[in-house]
Amino acid sequence: MSEFVLGPLSSPWRTRLEHEGFALIPEAVSAETVESLLRALPSVESSSNASRRGGVRNLLEDVPEVQALALQGPVRDVAERVLGRDCFAVRGLMFDKTPESNWKVIWHQDLTIAVRERREVPGFGPWSHKAGVECVQPPSEVLESMVAVRLHLDDCGSDNGPVRVLPGSHRDGRLSPVQTQARLEQQPAEDCLASARGLLVMRPLLLHASSPARVPRHRRVLHLEFAACELPAGLEWHTRIGGPGPAQTQGVANARASMT
Repeated sequence: MSEFVLGPLSSPWRTRLEHEGFALIPEAVSAETVESLLRALPSVESSSNASRRGGVRNLLEDVPEVQALALQGPVRDVAERVLGRDCFAVRGLMFDKTPESNWKVIWHQDLTIAVRERREVPGFGPWSHKAGVECVQPPSEVLESMVAVRLHLDDCGSDNGPVRVLPGSHRDGRLSPVQTQARLEQQPAEDCLASARGLLVMRPLLLHASSPARVPRHRRVLHLEFAACELPAGLEWHTRIGGPGPAQTQGVANARASMT
């Protein structure tokens, strides 16, 4: 059972996600779950999969507690409410901001997915390689069938470099730099402020950014991406946790066992 009540299918967070491309759900996850994740997650500084901008990749593959979060509980419930019961988790990341890694992210959309191997398929490209994983930009239709659920492990206020979004920009499809700039001139951005245990639900095509923290301290966010479609022409999701298909990562049995 969930640790919080999602409400009916027409609940306000669902309506906001549909119209604005994001929604905040406060106090969605128990304090005990957050504490367990913080013990299990590697620090940004020590992880072999850490990037120079304060991120850790491949958490669905490496951390059973993150796999468990994708299989059952509030994060899974949110994804199912958006994508349906057959959805599955495909990527897990953690971001942090510290005095040593106080990074800035320019305005962008999340345009890449992680796949098991490179295959030349019309509509898929360009390709990139991140932390040992093949990544590719798929057609917009794939991205429109996905959702990201971000669990805040620390409080994130206005002085700690919160995510900023342009509400409704997800409805405009894939945007060029010129179109992005035009969007920025048309409407104000909104800061996504959240307390620890809260969820930020986002569509990948939503324009978002973040500034360096004015008061750098931990701002750990666990970012899980869910999908609900199969890929064409032999392409396969790099990781697949939950849903009707076979799991495509190690340790899922251990993750299920940890929930019983």
